[in-house]
This record gives sequence, structure tokens and C-alpha cells, in this order.
Amino acid sequence: MDKFIKFLEEKIMPVALKISQQRHMRAIRTGIISTLPLTIVGSFFVIFLNIPIPGYAEFIAPYKAIIDIPFRFTVGILSLYAAYGMGAALASSYDLDKVGSGFLAVLAFLISTVVPVHVEKAVDGVIGAGRYINIASLSSSSLFGAIVTSMIAVEIYRWMKEKNITVKMPEGVPPEVSNSFSALLPTLVVILLFWVIRHFLKFDISATLSTLLSPLKGVLAGNSLFGGLLTVFLITMFWTLGIHGPAILGPIIRPIWDMSIAENMQAFANGVSANNLPNLFTEQFLQWFLWIGGSGATLALVIMFLMSKSKYLKSLGRLSLLPGLFNINEPIIFGAPIVMNPILAIPFILAPMVMAVLSYFLTVTGVIPMMMARLPFTMPSPLAAVMSTNWSIMAGVLVVINFIISFVIYYPFFKVFEKQQLEKEKSEIQ
Repeated sequence: MDKFIKFLEEKIMPVALKISQQRHMRAIRTGIISTLPLTIVGSFFVIFLNIPIPGYAEFIAPYKAIIDIPFRFTVGILSLYAAYGMGAALASSYDLDKVGSGFLAVLAFLISTVVPVHVEKAVDGVIGAGRYINIASLSSSSLFGAIVTSMIAVEIYRWMKEKNITVKMPEGVPPEVSNSFSALLPTLVVILLFWVIRHFLKFDISATLSTLLSPLKGVLAGNSLFGGLLTVFLITMFWTLGIHGPAILGPIIRPIWDMSIAENMQAFANGVSANNLPNLFTEQFLQWFLWIGGSGATLALVIMFLMSKSKYLKSLGRLSLLPGLFNINEPIIFGAPIVMNPILAIPFILAPMVMAVLSYFLTVTGVIPMMMARLPFTMPSPLAAVMSTNWSIMAGVLVVINFIISFVIYYPFFKVFEKQQLEKEKSEIQ
């Protein structure tokens, strides 16, 4: 175990940290995370449309199209918002105009992705004559395209500004006006570049990237048990080394996670059963079924600490209980600690992996529906699991079963750790 930890510290951690701190990776992570309020609120409207009360569906039927609008303009055009967020975040790292760069990123994404449809003859009651944009092309399916086009657009702006290929205004002109004029030439270059690529060369960046990266998405956030276990292992392993696991993996897996839950929400909103959604291993699957009390399923350990004979562990359990109920477990990760602790690191990694296997088989056999909503991570797991699976009571039952499994796995390691702590406290008294 010591040799393995040393190998991770010396070989894996430096590479992982370098990747996570890379400028463009940080911008991608920041930009996508900035869309969280939109996707969370959009999720509640999906839930609101599917409350399991007899007669409710018939009651809201006349208003369903109206109630669905918030979802369509949040999750339904997720990539559009992400493009702006990523462009602004990258610009901030270069000390460029964030608003102007965000607009450039959106412009590049739209030109490279959207092909307006021209309707020549109106259809009464259906559609009028004119040019239309299919908002489906702005959904999570185009997220990879938004990432690439946003980064390219801001890099063009940065390069042209560094080379002084901009329109300069006299001194005394307000900064917001000067910034706008300095972006004129970069805007022209961005338009011409992506206009030619998409509309003359007929090359669809978003579709091509989605095709190339779909195998990776299918492994890490699709229906692959191996991919799901690999993700769980990496996140928990990094935590035991004192590194925020999701933060390290975020630049790689965050776009895939967000795309996967958005696809599930879109499919569910279109009438697909919650048992037949596209993606099983979403972030929400991990959040509600595995991270009970936080990464590593530490709520069980908190309960054990509360019952401990050790004064320190009992005090730490009291301090960690309330945060743990809302899936915040830094107090126990760094307080016990679990970090660099071979005794507690084993169940911290093992318990979620066992829970993942059980949850996976119950889902693929149809006992538990897939995740069709994105709720705040601070919601208590049983309630959030029920709501996120279209009000499946069995999902709440699975959370309870998984909690028991984590308790059983943690218990022998806790007893060993408790014994060490008691001996330490006894020696300090003497």
C-alpha cells in the first residue's frame, strides 16, 4: 500500500495536477460549472411535469407545453450558455475583456453549429414563413463543439491583440468603448473562419467531435460497468491523497457528465421512460447512490464516530454529522483524517465500488430507473434519489441498502482505527 501511494504521489499526481491547472482546462471547467443554476432549475420543471399524483397528468395537460418552456431554454440550449462561460473564463485568465470574449465564443459556436432553416410557405397554426433556428443543435449534444470553438475564438482575439492587429481608440475613450472597437477585427476573423468551415467546406465541428469522442463518453458516463468503476476508483483514490477528486477529473469528465444528464433529461422530456434513458453512469448516479454523505460514502463512518469510545472521534462525529447529511464531508476527510490513512482509505475506495456494482445491476434489470433530473448536491440522498428517478420509491430503498453496505464495509476498519486512537489518547493522559 505504501509503495502504491508513493507511486501515485511521484508519478500520477504531478501529471494530474498539471492537467487540472492548465489554462484551457480551467476555463472549460469554470465555464461549464457556471451553467449549474440553469440545469438545476430546468430539472425542477421536468420533475414538476411528472409528479406521481393520480389525475395530475390530465390536470396539467393543457399547460404542458407552457410548463416545458423553462426546460427548453435552460437545459435545451445548454451548449450556448457554456460557450459564453468558457470564453469569458479563458479571457479572464489572459486579462482580456470577458464580456466581449464571451460574445465571440458564442458567435463562433453559433456559426459553426447552426444552419438556419428557411420556410417559404406558412403552414397555418404550425409555422410561419421565415428563417428558423433548430434549438436542438444548441443542446448538450454540441457541448464538445462549444468547447473547441470557444477556445479558438478567444485565442484568435488574444493573438491579434498581442500583435496589435486591432482598431485602437484615442486616450480618454471609456474602456467599454475601447474594448468593443479592439474586438472588431478579431470578430471579423472569427466570423470568416467558422463561416467558411461550416457553410462552404460543409464541415460540422460539433458533429465530428461528438462522433470521435462518443467511445470515451460511452465508457465514463454511458452504461459501462468498467467505466463507472474506473471513475469511482479515480475520484476516491485522489481524495485519499488529499486532492479533490472531481476537481482533478473535472476538465476531462465534467463535459461528459453534463452532456449525459442533459441527454437523459431531454429524452425523458420527450416521453422516453426513465428505465430506458441513454446514460446510466451520470454524475447524479454517483451522487445519490454512492456518495452518501459525500465522496467515499462517509456518512456511515460519521455515525460510527458518534458512537465511538474515543473522545476525539466522538467530537469529530458530532461536528461532521450535519454537513454529512447534506453530502459535505471535508470535515471527516481531513479531520479523521482519511487522507494518507491506509486504514480508512481502503473502505473509502472499496465501499462505493461495491455499491456501484449493486446499483448498476438493479438499474440494468429495470428495478431502479435511470437519472432524469439534476438536483443540488446538498439534498439528502434518499429524497434526491427518489425525485431524480421519476419518483421511484425503490431508488430511496436502494440508498438505504447502500448505506448499510457502506456501514458493514467501514466497520472493521473503523474498529482498528478506533483502537489506535484510544491507545493514543491513553498514552497522552499518562
